[in-house]
Amino acid sequence: MTAFERRTRRVQSRLDAVGADALALTPGRDWYYLTGVDAEQSDRLQLLVVPADGDPTLVVPTLEAASVREAWVDDVRTWDDDEGPWPVLDPLLDALAPSRLLLADRMWTQYALGVRERLPDADVGLASEVLSPLRRVKDGRELDALRAAGNAADATMRDVRALGADAVGMTEAELADYVEERLEAHGGTGVAFETIVAAGPNGADPHHASGDRVIGAGDPVVLDFGTRVDAYPSDQTRTVVFDGEPSEEFRRVHDVVREAQSRAVAAVEPGVSAGAVDRAAREVIEDAGYGDEFVHRTGHGVGLDVHEAPDIVAGNETKLEPGTVFSVEPGVYLPDRFGVRIEDLVVVTADDGAERLNHTDRRWRV
Repeated sequence: MTAFERRTRRVQSRLDAVGADALALTPGRDWYYLTGVDAEQSDRLQLLVVPADGDPTLVVPTLEAASVREAWVDDVRTWDDDEGPWPVLDPLLDALAPSRLLLADRMWTQYALGVRERLPDADVGLASEVLSPLRRVKDGRELDALRAAGNAADATMRDVRALGADAVGMTEAELADYVEERLEAHGGTGVAFETIVAAGPNGADPHHASGDRVIGAGDPVVLDFGTRVDAYPSDQTRTVVFDGEPSEEFRRVHDVVREAQSRAVAAVEPGVSAGAVDRAAREVIEDAGYGDEFVHRTGHGVGLDVHEAPDIVAGNETKLEPGTVFSVEPGVYLPDRFGVRIEDLVVVTADDGAERLNHTDRRWRV
């Protein structure tokens, strides 16, 4: 039995537990999680239908049939453009006759409405009800991929630090291009999200788009980047100064953020709530007088999606389990001056509490 089939069988058990008869997924991360097929939604409907009992079915356009051959699912039903998907899908839905059906959270509305029209008496919910708890805890294969992606990010950050004073005079966009080239060179596939290089006052924007600002001596530079290995991402942030001396306030803030990140990682262990990890970081920053400048959650779950459950945020009482992976990324942002963020991914472990998936220097001096 493949990992993808095992996951699907676990989903079926959870469907029964929550009183749902089936779920239906369009292409996306959940689809990949259950099939191993990487695909995107398009104007031609593709649907994975998983009943609580029995075997799943893939409904795909004829021209996509070859692309799903690698899936473990045996029942593949195809449709042609001249008739559309519903003559194939309608008998399947009629046979299921679900009283409760879970749909992909990000299914296009036109498809969700089409399913809903055909099952007017069914209670419709979200597939994340059963998939999110399963995806939150990673298996060994997933952790290996996340570690490999983290290694690619680490090697890239070491290359960036090695630039030293040579980075002065580069634009943010040029350094972002260099980061992305090195991620590929170290075994990554593409970027997990848009690379952030934010120099000087641009660092005060947590989601700054790398632009044409030239990096100067003494400039704090926030670098936030990641790549993918076997579909799983890395996500690392460092704030560095390539040459010259930054302000005393920057040094103080950087020390505060580094301590906050360290305290939060130290708070991670099985049974601790996600909110408690956020609190561990936030207390350090608040005690230093920068609480109002810490404007986002401490972290987010990471898996097939760069942002998934659990959110590491105040009030989230979700208990951390071994195998859960998330970012720890406190930050302080001072408008028109600079920003500081330090981020690593961690996995909750039964023995040590937390394993960092990033290991590069967290200090500002390169």
